[in-house]
Amino acid sequence: MKQEYLIAASALLVGLLPLLVVAMRERPVDGLVALELAGTMITLALVCVAVGTQSSAATGVALITAPLSWVGALLFARFLDRNP
Repeated sequence: MKQEYLIAASALLVGLLPLLVVAMRERPVDGLVALELAGTMITLALVCVAVGTQSSAATGVALITAPLSWVGALLFARFLDRNP
């Protein structure tokens, strides 16, 4: 097990807290940017966990979350422009 990758994954997950604050308190457009960055950081954290634990299953999860987070942000942006 490679401890430095697991420490990096923990640091990336702690870095999600400011993004959560921005997504909840700022304008919806700023929340979209926070959502995009959170998807990237979660994908990187999953890659770090996969390398740290030397698990091929975790690598597959990381490869799946990368395009899904991008598609989810596009859907959010699509419905962002609509008026309630």
